[in-house]
Amino acid sequence: MLCFAAAAGGADDLEAIRATASQGQAGAQFNLGAAYRFGSGVPRDFTEAVAWYRKAAEQGLAQAQFALGSMYEAGLGVPEDASEAATWHRKAAEQGFAPAQFSIGAMHASGSGVPKDPIEAAIWYRKAAEQGHDVAQYELGMACQQGNGVPRSATEAATWFRKAAEQGHSAAQGNLGTLLLEGDGVPRDAMEAVRWYRKAAEQGFSDAQYRLGMMLLAGDGVPADAAEAVVWLRKAAEQWVIPAGFTLGLAYEQGRGVPKNLAEAVRWYRLAADGGHAEAAYNLGALYQAGAGVTADTVEAAALFRKAADQGQAEAQFALGSAYEKGEGVPQDPTNAGMWLRMAANRGHATAREHLRELYFSQTPGAPRGFDEALAWCRAAAERGDAEAQSTLAWYYAQGESDEDLVDAVSWFRKAAAQGSASAQQRFGVMHFSGNGVPEDHAEGLRLARLSAAQGYAPAQYDLGWLYTQGEGVPKDLAEGVAWFRKAAEQGHPKAQGSLAKAYFKGEGVPQDYAAAAAWYRKAADQGLATAQGTLGWQLVNGRGVAKDPAAGVAWYRKAAAQGNANAQNNIGLMYRNGVGVPKDPAEAVAWFRKAAAQKLPDGQFNLGLAYEKGEGVPQEAAEAAAWFRKAADQGFVPAREALKKKL
Repeated sequence: MLCFAAAAGGADDLEAIRATASQGQAGAQFNLGAAYRFGSGVPRDFTEAVAWYRKAAEQGLAQAQFALGSMYEAGLGVPEDASEAATWHRKAAEQGFAPAQFSIGAMHASGSGVPKDPIEAAIWYRKAAEQGHDVAQYELGMACQQGNGVPRSATEAATWFRKAAEQGHSAAQGNLGTLLLEGDGVPRDAMEAVRWYRKAAEQGFSDAQYRLGMMLLAGDGVPADAAEAVVWLRKAAEQWVIPAGFTLGLAYEQGRGVPKNLAEAVRWYRLAADGGHAEAAYNLGALYQAGAGVTADTVEAAALFRKAADQGQAEAQFALGSAYEKGEGVPQDPTNAGMWLRMAANRGHATAREHLRELYFSQTPGAPRGFDEALAWCRAAAERGDAEAQSTLAWYYAQGESDEDLVDAVSWFRKAAAQGSASAQQRFGVMHFSGNGVPEDHAEGLRLARLSAAQGYAPAQYDLGWLYTQGEGVPKDLAEGVAWFRKAAEQGHPKAQGSLAKAYFKGEGVPQDYAAAAAWYRKAADQGLATAQGTLGWQLVNGRGVAKDPAAGVAWYRKAAAQGNANAQNNIGLMYRNGVGVPKDPAEAVAWFRKAAAQKLPDGQFNLGLAYEKGEGVPQEAAEAAAWFRKAADQGFVPAREALKKKL
């Protein structure tokens, strides 16, 4: 394989390469293109790099064809053009060049520049994998594990994960560990699972850090060691592995592997609860209720109980029902108390059953005579033909966990939809699109969505907008999609407002109009839509469609970042790195890059790698920089691939 080495001998060697390239020698043309691309011996010039790569590529040099495709893919020296990138990658791939085979496979997997086709993706992944390309081996393993483009086979998945793992691919090491732990496709071997988890964990693979920590806690495949378990759980939690944050909070609350520290328990429970972990939200609520490790606050406790209760956590449902029963942190409300206690009781919570018995037979004004009685009233109205009661009853059954509940939901949705209930038509339409409870039938789903949308029901209007912009069940029609998004957006539907803003921002279905985009993003952002908050922040920082105001942009970035939006977290890091809208603070920049990187955002991983490479905000560590560049490069992030090539 040809490789770039022009700078090794200095200017004389470079001029010799230029002379040879000018005579039409493809290898020299490729090397000269690489010199311009990486700024080695000449000023970096992507346009000139493309010109020389093209000369070599047109002579059939696979490395040059791949490099030219990468330039089109990244928009370096040429307009970004995924289709043209795919054309050149395919030429190189057909010559057996493994990196190009992997790239064309990835493009088919994502539908970038070529039709989305998991079967074609797997074919190209296999070609590259058989040549030893570690990322292709990993992706082929994933395809085999999921049955995506190939027949599902855990055994074959394990084979390919092992090949990639033996080359040091951290995600493959972690996945191989999980197959060994679960005995899926390979004999169960907890000790071997620990060995692979440890290899992946030492490379910073967060899921493996969490799983290794849990095995150390349980003493599964390794002697139990709570102190070491906490070390690995902390590493995983710092990368936003939500269950790790919960388990770490539990360790601090119980004093397991660390000294008991309720304030630290509160900190880690909060991280996990903010990430949607129901048990963490309940445990944190209990600490607020008791004033343990935090100032007592019954309002905050009730809010946390509700967050967990909404996810079906029985202890939280009981706690919230009790709060309504006593008026602690919420207004006293026997009806709501009965509803939440019944939910907990239905999940087997014995104490909730006792509370229900007391509540139902009390003389408290407004106390329900039972959730079943309330349900019976709704059923009676539904059976009398009340369409909205039928829709409500259907919704109740749709929340159930049994097949019988789903059958009842379908039956009542069908009755309500036939009577013209817009909410039932929309929900029943979604069930037809997903095949949930009914055979998958896009035509029927579309019919129901249209009926609901025609009545002005905003969720159905949004659904239609999404279907037309994606070409799901209807011919793709961006203008028609935008028209439906607008109808829903004008009724205040936040996702529709965000989608309409995106259409204006990109000029898809409407003329590009950054000012209109900003106006709609602001409406959605004010309702808490994180993606809208992040993009509005970007527009303010860059003065695109609005007056330039970096400080205001950072404020919106923070709102989005607080909801876990990885792009916003990365952007805040950039602001601190560059001192735009906030004081320059490399350490704070690193903290935000780390949050984004923990969510596997390649931009965040790359920026964190740069920080380690340059020693900005962290000690300079070449190995750590390379590890983060590798994570980003494994996701196809071109600047990270280039950074790694420089280190070779």
